[in-house]
Amino acid sequence: MTQLRPAAELTVTDHGFLRDGRPHQIISAAIHYFRVHPELWEDRLLRLRAMGVNTIETYIAWNLHQPTPDRTEFSGPADISRFISTAGQLGLDVIVRPGPYICAEWEFGGLPAWLLADPELRLRQTEERYLAAVDAWFDELVPVLRPLLAGRGGPVVAVQVENEYGSYGTDTAYLDHLRQGLIRRGVDCLLFTADGATDGVLRGGILPGTLATATFGSRPKESLATLRRHQPAGPLMCSEYWHGWFDHWGEQHHVRDPEEAAAELDWMLSRGASVNLYMGHGGTNFGWWNGANRDEAHYRPTCTSYDYDAPVGEAGELTAKFHAFREVIERHRGPIGHEAPARPDRLAPQTVRPNGAVALLNSLDALSVPHHRRAPVPMEALGQSLGLTHYRTRLRGPFPDSTLRAHGLADRAQVFLDGVPLGLLERDGTLDALPISVPASGAELDLLVENMGRINYGPWLEDRKGISGGVRIDTQYQFGWEIRPLPLTDLTALRFGAAEAVEGPAFHRAEVEVPAPADGFLALPGWTKGQVWLNGFALGRYWDRGPQRTLYAPAPVWRAGRNELVILELHRPGERVDLLDTADLGPTG
Repeated sequence: MTQLRPAAELTVTDHGFLRDGRPHQIISAAIHYFRVHPELWEDRLLRLRAMGVNTIETYIAWNLHQPTPDRTEFSGPADISRFISTAGQLGLDVIVRPGPYICAEWEFGGLPAWLLADPELRLRQTEERYLAAVDAWFDELVPVLRPLLAGRGGPVVAVQVENEYGSYGTDTAYLDHLRQGLIRRGVDCLLFTADGATDGVLRGGILPGTLATATFGSRPKESLATLRRHQPAGPLMCSEYWHGWFDHWGEQHHVRDPEEAAAELDWMLSRGASVNLYMGHGGTNFGWWNGANRDEAHYRPTCTSYDYDAPVGEAGELTAKFHAFREVIERHRGPIGHEAPARPDRLAPQTVRPNGAVALLNSLDALSVPHHRRAPVPMEALGQSLGLTHYRTRLRGPFPDSTLRAHGLADRAQVFLDGVPLGLLERDGTLDALPISVPASGAELDLLVENMGRINYGPWLEDRKGISGGVRIDTQYQFGWEIRPLPLTDLTALRFGAAEAVEGPAFHRAEVEVPAPADGFLALPGWTKGQVWLNGFALGRYWDRGPQRTLYAPAPVWRAGRNELVILELHRPGERVDLLDTADLGPTG
């Protein structure tokens, strides 16, 4: 690739942006490197360039780069320098949003779960433990970003300070600490904030002396007028134009009329506003990385697909929205001069059946080392961030006709008594207690708890997983626990037996033969809930409550010839797995 568009710094005037001293309108598309297989980064960027944008925007997910306080990753899927450089080589400017909090419907809003191991630490405010962790992270991150800044010949023209802070708090001193920390470490490009387009939110999130931008999905005239009330001069920018939306499990798949979305984009561009399309390409919450939302009563985890009804679909397809947006952008920028790559190849449909299985509760020693605690503790206290946690204790009987409760449960527990399923407990709703009867001889109690995604937005961010309270039968708390973290990052120690119908949590193995790598979509008819790995790569969660009915399996994960599927089914396995050539993200309503 060659540099098609020379790097130039972005500055502001009372009336708008200047790029290299010339009036400039930002037309940007959001894409998250952490939701795209790194071998597909260039392909997706080429498609966004072909839509006509001159800029791409990405968050930086702190928790991806620092899985533990003493380990920082900037390679492979975490090679942010490669991603940004690739965009620059394609002639695209880059806006970077390093948080430290990013929301993004991403696990814990991008914050690392190990922050929650300290009960005294307070998030997103001027609190010394939190600021020390953020400063240590910026000490690692900014040297990676510095050579990529426009002032040093790189493509990064702007960096955001925090993210939608006014939706969370009012600690302007905290925002200024972040801004000064970026400047002190050498971030000398344009800095900005982004907040929802309401008066109260903007009051909380605006940082004096820093460009303010707005996030919204409709009513652009009113939204930009609200921004202008709080920022009388300077560029008008919608830093997130929500022309689509994300999906929670149990809801319908969200879509938006392409022509209606394009008309609002056209309105903003015709008034000289700059716009960042959120999302340009949504991608996938591979593995366990999806976030969750909560209101006063309900916890709602986000689906694996982050297609977002984006113009470039989850598997790289160009949608009707792509063509509608391209037409609008070309009207304002002139001829685009780039065409998108051909649609990625798709694998031919086929059906396979499992050829091996092993129960999870029989594999605990192969997967984990036990911790012993007097009472249950959350997974963060054990140094775990993602996956499942197993709790076991020996009950003293008898407990005839009693009630079992788990306090501080997050998010969903399967309960077993002497290996026999007793039922489900969930963090809210009606499944908050189970009937239990324990014989005089006692019994072994198991709780397998799934982290279904930490809350990524709002006042409930301190979302510890596992069991953070106690487990009691009637009025009596139970003590003496063996606890096993199950992040399931390495499944090579599993020993599969015959492909019998193992009831309850179990790993099932299947083999798929393909002639050459290409994109595919996996459907699991008859399966209930779990996680899928393809050749060791975690594709993500499935759940029969939908809406999502297929998992995207990108071409770089496949091998020519034999491929291994491992399916962790938490309840009841199906009889087959279907490889399809088309995604099914569920009913739209």
